[in-house]
Amino acid sequence: MEWQMWFTMGCVVLMFVLLAKTSIGPEWICLGTLVTLMTVGIITPAESVAGASNQGMLTVAVLFIVAGAIQETGAITMLTPLLSTKIKTAAMAQFRMMLPVTLLSAFLNNTPVVAIFIPAVTAWARKIKVPVSKLMIPLSYAAVLGGTCTLIGTSTNLVVSGIVEKQTGLKIGFFEITKVGLPSAIMLFGVICLLSRWLLPDRSSAIEQMGHPKEYTTEMIVDPKGVLVGKTIQKAELTEENGINLIQIIRDGEVIPVIDYSMTLKADDRLVFGGEKGMVSDLHRTKGLTPVLDRLFEIETPRPDRCFVEAVVSKSNRLIGRSIVGGHFRQIYDAVLVGLSRGGKQIKESLGSVILQEGDTLLLETHPMFYLRNKDSNEFHLISQLQESSAPRYNKAIFAMLVLLGMVVAASAGGVGMFQAACVAAAILMITRCITVSQAYRSVDMQVLLVIIAAFGIGKAMEKTGAAAFIAGQMVGLAGGNPYFVLSMLYLTCSILTEMVTNNAAALILWPIAYSMAGQMQVSYIPFAFAIMMGASASFATPIGYQCNMMVYGPGGYRFSDFLKIGIPMNIIMWIVASTLIPMIWPFK
Repeated sequence: MEWQMWFTMGCVVLMFVLLAKTSIGPEWICLGTLVTLMTVGIITPAESVAGASNQGMLTVAVLFIVAGAIQETGAITMLTPLLSTKIKTAAMAQFRMMLPVTLLSAFLNNTPVVAIFIPAVTAWARKIKVPVSKLMIPLSYAAVLGGTCTLIGTSTNLVVSGIVEKQTGLKIGFFEITKVGLPSAIMLFGVICLLSRWLLPDRSSAIEQMGHPKEYTTEMIVDPKGVLVGKTIQKAELTEENGINLIQIIRDGEVIPVIDYSMTLKADDRLVFGGEKGMVSDLHRTKGLTPVLDRLFEIETPRPDRCFVEAVVSKSNRLIGRSIVGGHFRQIYDAVLVGLSRGGKQIKESLGSVILQEGDTLLLETHPMFYLRNKDSNEFHLISQLQESSAPRYNKAIFAMLVLLGMVVAASAGGVGMFQAACVAAAILMITRCITVSQAYRSVDMQVLLVIIAAFGIGKAMEKTGAAAFIAGQMVGLAGGNPYFVLSMLYLTCSILTEMVTNNAAALILWPIAYSMAGQMQVSYIPFAFAIMMGASASFATPIGYQCNMMVYGPGGYRFSDFLKIGIPMNIIMWIVASTLIPMIWPFK
């Protein structure tokens, strides 16, 4: 199978080049490579789709739903109060912030964890007067490090574990990778806190120069049965220090300007806020507050099933010259107005009585179908659906966390497989409405799953054609047959590939090479499996290497070089630590 081996290696090299150099979605590049290998007969159709039935891949899919439920119930936000306002130094702030993020990322998909913490950390940075650029990269790195601490910390850990079990029969324990992941995380915690003073930039000016976003006016009512009744504005954290601009309170028809944060909130107080859409989204997630128009004019879709939509009013809109209430906006569009911006600025009128004008930007809470129904309508110039979920189910947050804890205990100590435990947990969370069916669909990242499925097939082609054995032989020869050098080279190769392409593809394609190397040297394959898991997660040097890095790129005001400056030393330290610890924990013989 000489030509098949060279053809397969050529396809894989081309795939990595396209992944690193083009903006084409990684799932399409990987699937295209898989189809090419199947078309020329290198792998059979059954082999090309075998990854879809792999237990590791299916576990990843189910865990997306579990993580989605934790996010939808607002359970993640239970740890944001740990961001104390008494901290004044950047190093202490980094440490205090990284602890809860690492803990959560060890058991949840790290993307929603980072998404929840970005606005919280941004507001916290303003309160403690620490540049947000000193915190955003550590936020991403904490999520990455958390993923190395458990079997479900990253999808890579699960799929590598799945393929190892299928090929060798070895079942990797839930906390087995913790033996190397936790010491590595502790080491890098110290590095970040000690060296970030010199390695992380102060990009405050860059963020300020990005321009001012549109400012909305929005109104909320203090829920009579909510937790905010009787609290001062300061205690309720509705202050500028928390990134919230409370303009006035309407109480019994009297307008009270907010100039004193010691004022006590009363039941049914009507609060008028001004700020960007991120602030509006945060207010709708705040326990004890209810949107004014939502209270008065309820729409059919339950709040947890809604989404936020931004829409610009066109001159053809039927409600121009009429008020939101008088024009029956809710009945016509099945949407609640939660914020309005005119010319990028706040308005001073009550939302219910404001007269709509062409060009007004409306922030709406509505059913996800609103976008599909109205995206081609001549009544709106532009409609964009925002990614933020609407109101979390806070009353089910503790229950969701208990289900997650039960899943972990069952998988780690109860003798139940990870796949079975995840399926039961997801079923319980859906039956109890911690997450709806539509939200469950949205929580599943199909890009990740398609990449995993394709990478399984490509890895099979590498193994079947002898390409994996050939590359393994070359690497063993270069290392002089020393398993310690081979493992170090494998880790470094995996880490470099992960910086340029998707981590799942890098890990799954390197696995058959690693397994072949272990066989040629007649040593245990177990250290090589953990080297791939750790190497595929150690992505610190570029914003494109890991999704979390890209998520904090804009909010931190970073440049590409900022990641290189701190990320390359982090990668080198991680390489040394992992290459040293892995053979000590899992000996070659």
